[in-house]
Amino acid sequence: MTPVQLTVAIFAIMIVLMALRTPIAVAMFVAGAVGYVAQAGWLPLSSFLNTQAFARFASYDLSVIPLFILMGNFATQGGISKALFEVAAAAMSRFKGGLAMGAVIACAAFGAICGSSVATAATITSVALPEMKRHGYSGRLATGTLAASGTLGILIPPSVPLVIYAILTEQNIAKLFAAAMIPGAIAMLGYIIAIAIYVRLVPGHAPEHDADAPSLSARAVWGVLPIVVIFLIVFGGIYGGKFTPTEGAAVGAAATFFAALVKREMTWKKFKFCFYATAEASAMIFLIFLGADLMNSALTLTQVPGQLAALVQNWGLSPFMVVAAIVGLYIVLGCLMDELSVLLLTIPIFFPVIMGLDFGMPKESVALWFGIVVLMTVSFGLLSPPVGLNVYVVNGMARDVPIAESYRGVLPFLASDLVRLLLLMLFPALSLWLVQFVG
Repeated sequence: MTPVQLTVAIFAIMIVLMALRTPIAVAMFVAGAVGYVAQAGWLPLSSFLNTQAFARFASYDLSVIPLFILMGNFATQGGISKALFEVAAAAMSRFKGGLAMGAVIACAAFGAICGSSVATAATITSVALPEMKRHGYSGRLATGTLAASGTLGILIPPSVPLVIYAILTEQNIAKLFAAAMIPGAIAMLGYIIAIAIYVRLVPGHAPEHDADAPSLSARAVWGVLPIVVIFLIVFGGIYGGKFTPTEGAAVGAAATFFAALVKREMTWKKFKFCFYATAEASAMIFLIFLGADLMNSALTLTQVPGQLAALVQNWGLSPFMVVAAIVGLYIVLGCLMDELSVLLLTIPIFFPVIMGLDFGMPKESVALWFGIVVLMTVSFGLLSPPVGLNVYVVNGMARDVPIAESYRGVLPFLASDLVRLLLLMLFPALSLWLVQFVG
């Protein structure tokens, strides 16, 4: 079997196992093990597994992942989301579709201390969906808005996928967070504009005039103060050089827990749930890490990734055409796999290809810019069928809305995503401008 045939066989095994509903970590592990044994044998595989698991999980940098997840769980269980939505909805109440716009802003603010797309979508949906229904919003617009806005949980730092990209490519996490700030803000504004256009072009999905629009109260404003303080502490400390991103995640988790205590929302049951949920999510991510490591090692033995990088360089294609092709592949993969699996599987293959091309920028800038482009692209998979995890989560909470309606509801936001992605690809400065202020 030639290296190319073996590479195709490895991917085929993974896809077949996924089709049989095998967990993605197991599918990648089995496919990688078969490829590794076919090339090196059982004993080298045993030796690899004996050393690789410890080498991967003993990394200090990985501790930032469970800490940011714990911070998000404390925020989810701490009752912060209701005040966020109340303030955002009241601020946007003068506009048609204001409640939907408020949900977008609430998701963006909650994502600033959460780092998880699904958690952001589920948390804000629990607060916003009943209000949007009560005010006459259609199920399509309500669920589409909340599913799409949930992606802001990973587009706005802290972002778990961005941390994983930093670890895989050995980039500075603080600089990647800075690079994601402006694109994240553009994503939020793009969704608000999409809502404004949609409710005017497609009447009947939002009230023409909301006589019962929420009003801004001092209590609600006071309720969002913890988020502002936590965000300033965490990112001010990171960018001010007071602590590392890992230490910042620990400080953020502690501050979020304290905020939940002050709000008297954190019970012993919720406290235990936060740690159980963090352990479960972290274990899933780390198992995907192990499966992806084995599969990527098997692919490396075939030498096909290196040959692919050399082949792309010899084609003489424009670097931006290569990025466009990779982005297209990411969109397709996002329809089949979750964003973490896509990153862990493809970054070791595509990153060397990108770094071997001349974009007219320093290599570090290329790495940071490509990371943001990838982050923005994998968010497509959270909304597009057949996976569309955010759509399933939100739709599951709106039991009276058909899943087809929810998928129709995210179409305007996918159009906004596409426009934003083109802007970021054509104008790298949008991602890189803030990086220059990070030491």
